[in-house]
Amino acid sequence: MPLTIRSTTGEHRFTVDIAATPEQQETGLMFRRSLGPGEGMIFPYDPPANVSFWMKNTLIPLDMLFIRADGRIARVATAKPLDLTPIGGGEPIAAVLEIRGGRAAELGIREGDRVDWQR
Repeated sequence: MPLTIRSTTGEHRFTVDIAATPEQQETGLMFRRSLGPGEGMIFPYDPPANVSFWMKNTLIPLDMLFIRADGRIARVATAKPLDLTPIGGGEPIAAVLEIRGGRAAELGIREGDRVDWQR
């Protein structure tokens, strides 16, 4: 599915998989050995919830973008492979977008930027 992040540095387009079911959300990007610069996975929550993620069985670094119900990014966090430390959004979140680790910094994506995707 296409997804666009609108930031002060421009529009950044990604193709993302949707982790819609509890099973898909539990597995996420576990066991993947690579993720392209324009790829990712989105985890929707309806209604928004206080969520946290960890990197159990995740072999690559990931940026986690915690997205509010209005589409704005609440938090950007970079997670290390296999780290079991929970990473949360700090507030009710409507979706979490995972992209290749370091990609948000490369593109200048930050808190307050807008994420547009088909829900």
